[in-house]
Amino acid sequence: MGIHSDKKSSINGADSGPVFAIVAGEASGDTLGADLIRALKRLFPNAQFEGIGGPKMLAEGFISHYQMDRLSVMGLVEPLKRLPELLGIRRGIIQRYKKSPPSAFIGIDSPDFNLGIEKALHSAGVKTVHYVSPSVWAWRQGRIKKIKRCVDLMLCLLPFEDAFYRQHNVPVAFVGHPLAGQIARRPNMAEARKSLGLDPVRPLLTIMPGSRAGEVNLMAELFLDVAAVLLKNHPQLQFVIPAANKDRHRQLEEILATRPELPVSLIEQKSLVAMEAADAVLLASGTTALEAMLLKKPMVVSYRLGNLTYKLIKPFIKTPYASIPNLLANEMLVPELIQEQATVENLSDAVLVALDGNTREQLESRFDQLHDQIAMNSGDCAASAIADLIAGTTTS
Repeated sequence: MGIHSDKKSSINGADSGPVFAIVAGEASGDTLGADLIRALKRLFPNAQFEGIGGPKMLAEGFISHYQMDRLSVMGLVEPLKRLPELLGIRRGIIQRYKKSPPSAFIGIDSPDFNLGIEKALHSAGVKTVHYVSPSVWAWRQGRIKKIKRCVDLMLCLLPFEDAFYRQHNVPVAFVGHPLAGQIARRPNMAEARKSLGLDPVRPLLTIMPGSRAGEVNLMAELFLDVAAVLLKNHPQLQFVIPAANKDRHRQLEEILATRPELPVSLIEQKSLVAMEAADAVLLASGTTALEAMLLKKPMVVSYRLGNLTYKLIKPFIKTPYASIPNLLANEMLVPELIQEQATVENLSDAVLVALDGNTREQLESRFDQLHDQIAMNSGDCAASAIADLIAGTTTS
C-alpha cells in the first residue's frame, strides 16, 4: 500500500489555499471527483486536492495516496478476501487526516468504505461531506442515524433524496444528476443504429439484464424468454444486448449460444448507444432506468432476487416504487414488474405496449419534465455547498 503519486503533498507545507481530501472508489466517482475539483478550483484557485482518485482526478492535479482500483471490489466474496488491505487503506487515510486535518473531507459514493472514514474524521473535528446518497430512503432507513453521526453535509443527486434528509434534519444540498447534462435532450436513433450496424427500419428492443454476474444469472434467461414470445407474433423485431464488460459478454455469449433462433446483437459496453437506438428498453432496475428516461425511451422495469434474499429484505423496503423515473414522478409512470410479477406473460404484454409509438409520444413530455428537475451544473452546485460548509454558513 504505497503512495500512488510521487508528488509530495503540501498539506503539511506552506498553505497557499484550502486542502480538500477526496476519496473516490470507482470510475463513476472518479468522473464526479474530476468535475468537483474543476468547480472547486474556480472558487479556490490555490486549493490543493489529495486522497484516493482515478485518472480523471489525477489529470486535474490530484495527488492519490493509493491506487483507486484497490477499492473497486464487488460482490460478497471479493471484499472479504481483500478486507485486511481495505481496512489498512481506510486506517491510513484516517490517520493521515487526523494528523493533518484538511479543510474538508469529501467521500464520493462507496458508502461502505467512506462512511467509516467520515465518522472517524467527523469525531476528530474535520468537516465531512458525502457526495451521492446511499439508497437509505428506499430501504434500511435506520441507517440515517449513522449518516447523521458521520457527515456535516450530504450532496444528493435527486430531489426526493433532498426531502428525505431535510425530514431527518441532516444538512443536505441537492446538486442535480450529472447524467442529465451529459445525455442529449433529443436522442439520434438513426445515428445510433447506424453506429451499431442495426437495421434502421425494423423495431428494436434493447435488453439490459444487469451489470453483475448474479443479476445476469437471474434476469437474462427470463428476458430472452420474453424476446422469444415477442418474436413469434412480431417476426420483424430485432434485439440488442449491451454487455457491461468482458466478463458479462462471455457470460451472455454462453447463454445466447443456447438460443440460436433469436436475432440478438450482443455488443460490449456502449449501453447508452444501445438504448438510444431502441424503440423500447427491457431492463433490470437500477441506474439504467434513469439513463433510459433521459434518452426519452419507453421502458419496462423488472427485477428478481433469490426467494430467500427477497423475503429477508422485503420488510426493510420503504419506497412505493423501484425505479428512478417513478420515484421522480411519484407515480407509476413506467411499468415495474418485480419478483413474482416478473413473468414472461406479464413482461411480454408490457413490452408490447412500450413498443407502441403512442406510448413514446405520451411519455416524452413527462420525461422532459423529469429531465429538467435534475439538470443542474452539479459540480458548481456541489462546490458552492462545500464552500458554504467550510465558511460555516451551511443550512439544512
